[in-house]
Amino acid sequence: MKNKKYAENISPEELNELPLIQFPGEIILIDEPEDIKQHLPYLESQPILGFDTETRPSFRKGRRNKVALLQLSTADQAFLFRLNHTGLPDNLAAILANEEITKVGAAIKDDIIGLQEHYDFEPAGFIELQDFVKKFNIESNGLKKLSGIVLDHRISKSQRVTNWENAELTEPQLIYAATDAWVCYEIYHRLLTTN
Repeated sequence: MKNKKYAENISPEELNELPLIQFPGEIILIDEPEDIKQHLPYLESQPILGFDTETRPSFRKGRRNKVALLQLSTADQAFLFRLNHTGLPDNLAAILANEEITKVGAAIKDDIIGLQEHYDFEPAGFIELQDFVKKFNIESNGLKKLSGIVLDHRISKSQRVTNWENAELTEPQLIYAATDAWVCYEIYHRLLTTN
């Protein structure tokens, strides 16, 4: 099979012309510590998970909030862990430290540092999409642009600076959070299977 050639970059104008994509599967919100355990066997059985986190933005210089949400996604299920309610228990951190489960994300360094503020774990099995795409001569590295280049779709970033510590997360927040982790999964999967 001939390797698919991807564009090195994409302009904002080209990106805006692409159709919008969002996570099409089931979103599972976990906000009680006792509900985490029931989802672990499924997550532990997955070879690849899309990965992302969300943190309530801080508009004061030098102040950073703790990670509020951890997202792990397969092709059709997105698990959203409200860490500001559940903390990061050792059994969930074990997935992040499991080198046999590939976790794929974009700009993951700060995400991991933020998660380690909840629980000190040794990260393993992570793939940084921004580095991985270089093997395919893709120069762009933002998730929005990578989605356009690899998936021929754009994603919305309109919920990025919303309050992820709200008592209730809105439907747009849930879709946004699920989409970010799922798109990482989809980009990685597409690159692996078309080349």
